[in-house]
Amino acid sequence: MPPRKATGKAAAATGKASSASAAATVSKRKRSAEDDEPTTKNKGVNGVHDDAKPAKKAKKETTPAPPTKAPTAKKTATTKRAKTPVADVDKENSAPAATTNGERTKKRAKSATPAPTVSKAKAAKSAAKKKEEAEKEEKDKKHKTDKKAAAAADADTMEKTKEKKDKPATTKKEARIAKPTEKIRAKINDAPAQTLEIFVFGEGSAGELGLGSAATNGKKPVDVKRPRLNANLDAAKVGVVQVATGGMHAVALTKTNKILTWGVNDQGALGRDTTWDGGLRDLDAGADSDSDSDDDDSGLNPHESTPAEIDTSGIVPGTKFVQVVASDSASFALTEDGRVYGWGTFRASDGILGFSRYVPVQKTPILLPEPKKVKALATGANHILALDANGKLFSWGCPEQNQLGRRCVQRDIKESALRPGGVSLKRGVHVAKIACGSYHSFALDQKGEVYAWGLNNFGQLNVEQGAGDTDATVLNATVVEGLEGHRVTDIDGGEHHSVACTDDGKLFTWGRIDGHQLGLASSTFTKDNAIFDEFDKPRILKAPTLVPGLPSTVTAVNAGTDNSFALTKDGKVYSWGFSGNYQTGQGTTDDIEAPTLIDNTAVREKKLVYAGAGGQFSIVASVSE
Repeated sequence: MPPRKATGKAAAATGKASSASAAATVSKRKRSAEDDEPTTKNKGVNGVHDDAKPAKKAKKETTPAPPTKAPTAKKTATTKRAKTPVADVDKENSAPAATTNGERTKKRAKSATPAPTVSKAKAAKSAAKKKEEAEKEEKDKKHKTDKKAAAAADADTMEKTKEKKDKPATTKKEARIAKPTEKIRAKINDAPAQTLEIFVFGEGSAGELGLGSAATNGKKPVDVKRPRLNANLDAAKVGVVQVATGGMHAVALTKTNKILTWGVNDQGALGRDTTWDGGLRDLDAGADSDSDSDDDDSGLNPHESTPAEIDTSGIVPGTKFVQVVASDSASFALTEDGRVYGWGTFRASDGILGFSRYVPVQKTPILLPEPKKVKALATGANHILALDANGKLFSWGCPEQNQLGRRCVQRDIKESALRPGGVSLKRGVHVAKIACGSYHSFALDQKGEVYAWGLNNFGQLNVEQGAGDTDATVLNATVVEGLEGHRVTDIDGGEHHSVACTDDGKLFTWGRIDGHQLGLASSTFTKDNAIFDEFDKPRILKAPTLVPGLPSTVTAVNAGTDNSFALTKDGKVYSWGFSGNYQTGQGTTDDIEAPTLIDNTAVREKKLVYAGAGGQFSIVASVSE
């Protein structure tokens, strides 16, 4: 899985493929050695620990039907029934008490007027009685009217209360954030200003290169061997300022504050409707994709393979974005005021885990209630990290390999894992940069010291204990000891390897060896620095090791599933590792053993400022002239 990372300056992020559709697009050139290697699937959820209660058997997850009774477990999640002001209504609308006939007689008795005769008295008494009956009838009629009004008000209140109670416990918060009326807060982040030219290479059979569905100048939009300028992201017309690669999709931010997406949309990762009634064709049929062809129809969905803007109906008017990141099946965008929008879903080893507790797949962008005042985002295959303005670190997503760096309780795994929670580091550590591998995570402090946690089955955390075991993980943030004494400026992780560079321009790699992920010659590995398999072949490099031979100082690094990139001070990009789908940009499907300059006519004269790897594709970018 591709790594993704971020800095307070909203650096580019990358992702890796693991969506359900990935299996359908994986190239036939997949490395055969993978079958006999440790896998990342764990027994149960590694984020669940001995002190957590065992989970009950989970029911099949779908969008839950509203409960018929209000939940009682959480008082804050239900709405109290409003008191119906029946008594007050009656009190306010009732007529004043009428004076009795006796009282009126007493008053008359005190009057100086002589008493009426008997016949006149009877007539007066009869008239008074009729008047009293009329007043009583009027009073009863008014009381009935008031009672009906009160009953109607009560029924309306009960209905509204019932509607609130029938909703899931968290929908009160989700309903609030779904409305694009959230107040824009004070600015804490700045968007990138440089306009970029975007070059793509790799497989592209899922539209992840963004080249559209038709051939251009006789070249198909798939199996691109070397960097090719993406005309759909023209610098003058579109003006991309930042781009991120996911597993099988990509996201870009433009100078006009638009977010564009392309690639696989099976779980809503593109944040827009890509429905298409067209058919599919065999992409492997015909001549090589980089050669001329009379057939312009690739069979790709044009709505997925062409960059287009996300659905903005749920975005608060006036929102300005500063960073985009992508995981395998989800995308996220950071705003100028430190809020986070997201869409898509997270996946676990047994399928869809969900976007949030009650939303399996979020198909359009939605504002997350937390965290706030965020400065940077970074994504792994199915998890995300967020760093706030106070240096506090948050994580959420799939916890199966402890990549969240915190405990998650299995009996309520969706609530505990899919809701952002704090990651604890030792006292006094102020995080300056964050990064993710597919299933592991990094935090880099202001002194250049690195902390790591998550999957460690190939020693990608530089923790020798458990390395080589399928389910080896590390829960708590642990110092990467092999980098102590070096001031690390950038770091990233692939699926089972890691790569870093230091302030003096040196490049270090460690972890899995067998696909040339580390850019080191075979003679480098000995029984002292590596773990060998039963066939006496080196499989794991235990500690960060200096990669020699680079002619210029390294300023940034990026790692894909089993390949890596190093960006140098002079604007060049070097690549190495697994190249079965041309993802190294070297024009070959053979593994690239050592860092090799990416060099073709498209990028030769360009000053490259970004390199990012997806699952089976890659992107490099230069500053637009």
